[in-house]
Formats: sequence, structure tokens, C-alpha cells
Amino acid sequence: MSHHLDTPLARELGQLFIDDLYVFAGERSTVFVMDVNSNITEPNVLRGFHPKARYEFKVHFEGAEFETLTYRVSFGVVGSDGRQAMRLDALSGDDARDDSAVGERLFEGRTGEIVSGPGVRLWAGRIRDSFYIDLSLLGMVNTAVRKGTALDLSKWRPADAKNSFAGTSVESIVLEVSHQHPRLRPGAPVGVWGATKLATDTGGWRQVNRAGHPMMWPIFWPDDTHFTYSANTRHPSQDFHEDGKKIGDLIAAAVAASGTSDDPSGYGQNVARDLFPDVLSYVVGTPASYSFAVRNGRTLADNAPEAMLSLVVGTAVPSGLKPAVSKQYRSTKFPYVVSV
Repeated sequence: MSHHLDTPLARELGQLFIDDLYVFAGERSTVFVMDVNSNITEPNVLRGFHPKARYEFKVHFEGAEFETLTYRVSFGVVGSDGRQAMRLDALSGDDARDDSAVGERLFEGRTGEIVSGPGVRLWAGRIRDSFYIDLSLLGMVNTAVRKGTALDLSKWRPADAKNSFAGTSVESIVLEVSHQHPRLRPGAPVGVWGATKLATDTGGWRQVNRAGHPMMWPIFWPDDTHFTYSANTRHPSQDFHEDGKKIGDLIAAAVAASGTSDDPSGYGQNVARDLFPDVLSYVVGTPASYSFAVRNGRTLADNAPEAMLSLVVGTAVPSGLKPAVSKQYRSTKFPYVVSV
């Protein structure tokens, strides 16, 4: 019998939508974090991770076009105690981009518990969301980008900013890989993106959603609530060819209207090339920071929205919020998040 998991209705599940991706230095390690299933728009979201999905961290090395390391996390059904079985597999080389490849099973465990193996630790569960932004500011920038108009901040009072995500929660997957890994050694330049994939009726896998840079979907595809835009399903290597000119033109129009560049078209195309492929760059072992000046990984504290909003309109956009607004939702010890 068909389970219809790859239908548009199934894709609406927040369990398959990546809210945020983080990459930063841990305890002599590299930490990968993927958040899904925010309850900001739906307080009573279906809890847990999708039992027929895969959650994958994709790693490119030395600026390579394709990933050669994938960490695949999958889950069982939610039990009566609210917990799920979880499994971690590692795939390398060509297998890293092959949905039919099995890879190496590193270990199995349960959500809500720290599970570890040689050089690897994993935790998954519901957490307080440390992401912060006043969504009214995002709306102002969206209007400028969508309509190609000047950014109007005349009614924006940074001192009055409120964190729209205060008190919200997400499902989070936290993976920590030791610097002893043969390839994730200090100094190695990597590119990281995340993907959710859903089992199809024919026995294969369909990529439903993906994420690299923060705020891409809210800024450029804010209406894609059904995961229908092609960027969801394609590989990052196709990004600039498919969307580079479109995104560059959107940015150029907003910058031209705002008068923040003498060469709006050039600025727009430069930003598009900076954002595509949509992969988060990081040098292993270095301090991570996602800011207007530096984009090297991303920490749970980074004011990524301020950086992205400023980038797409070519001028400083003060968010009015500081990392301290969600400090209580972060930890300095693994798994670095605060569970609900």
C-alpha cells in the first residue's frame, strides 16, 4: 500500500523544514547543528522528527563542487514516552551523494540522550530556539527586495525591537566530530549544507528541503510554504546557474532604489556569487562568526539576520537585538543547546 509520504501534503510538515543550520568549533571538534519544525507559526506542531525521513549534513572539502562526506541521521516512530530511536551513518567519497548508498553505521541511540562513538557525539530533541529577530524588520526588507524599492526604516526603532522567537522551540540535531577525523582536521576549509529527504512510494528518496546560508528562504522565497520552489530539490552546484541572475537583479533593484551603490547591478551580482552555491563556508578549528564583515561558519549566538538583511540592501540594517537576548538558550557544553 502506498504511504503517500512524498505528496505535497506531507511536505507541509514542519518536521521537514530546516529552520537553521550552524557550524562552529566545539571541544577540539567541529559541531554541526540542524534545527527543524519551529512552532512559531503553529504552537501545536507535531512533535519529534519524521520517522520516514533522513536528515543529512553535507560536507565539501577544499572548495569542491560536490560533497564527499555526509552524516545521515534517521529516526524511528515516536514512542509513548515521546522519545524516538535514532541512527547515525557516515558516507564518504561518491557514496556521500548517493541516496542508495548504505554507508557506515556509527551508532544507534534515542532522542534526548547523548550518544557517542569513536570521535563522534550526537544528541537530538526539542529545544528552546536561540534564533532571534524582530519579524517586523524582516517584513520591511522583504518589501524592498520583492518590489525593488528603497528600504524604508523611518518607522523602525531598534531600541523597541522584540524577539519574535522568544519562547519558541524547535527540534534540533547536534552532531560533534572530533578534530581527529581524517579530513575534518584544523585548518581544513569546508562547505556545509543540510538536507531533509523523504521516502518515496517507489522506494527512493526525495530531497524536500535544504539549507546553507541563514535567511535565504525568508528573504528570497518567503511564499514557498509548500516547498514547491526548485531550489528545495536541487544540488547547490546548480544554484548560480539557476538563480544567480534573478537574485542578483532583485538585490540590484533594491540597492538602486536606496542609492546605496554606484553600481547596483555589479553589487547584486557580487552578492549572488557570494551567496551561491548556498553552502556555509567554514575553516575547521577556527572561531566561527556569521557577520556582515566575516562569514565563517555560524554560531548559535550570531546575529545572522542583521548580517543578511544588511547584505541584500547594501547598507547597515540595525536589528536592535543582541546575542544576550537568547543567552539562556545556549550552553558552552555539549550539546550546546537547552532542551525543553
